[in-house]
Amino acid sequence: MKNLKSICAAALCGALLLGAPTVKAADVKTYQVTGPVLEVTPSLIAIQKGKDRWEIVRDPNLKMPADVKVGSKVTITYKMVAQDVEVKEAKGKK
Repeated sequence: MKNLKSICAAALCGALLLGAPTVKAADVKTYQVTGPVLEVTPSLIAIQKGKDRWEIVRDPNLKMPADVKVGSKVTITYKMVAQDVEVKEAKGKK
């Protein structure tokens, strides 16, 4: 009986640990941008936002309708992800 309790406790801890990254990922803010499609490639989708061209990287797991083509008006939901962090000293400090 004691062994069964240990197994249940270990399974519960494992489930909590597996669910923890999912909870953290849900905290990341999402953004939206809407505009006509300028370009679609396997690695990015570019849209016109005002006078600017926005290029958004396509995740390999992205589920996108097959009929998205140049000229289609789309709304893209995205997240900002850091790629690199560099520390720079404040001006005037030595």
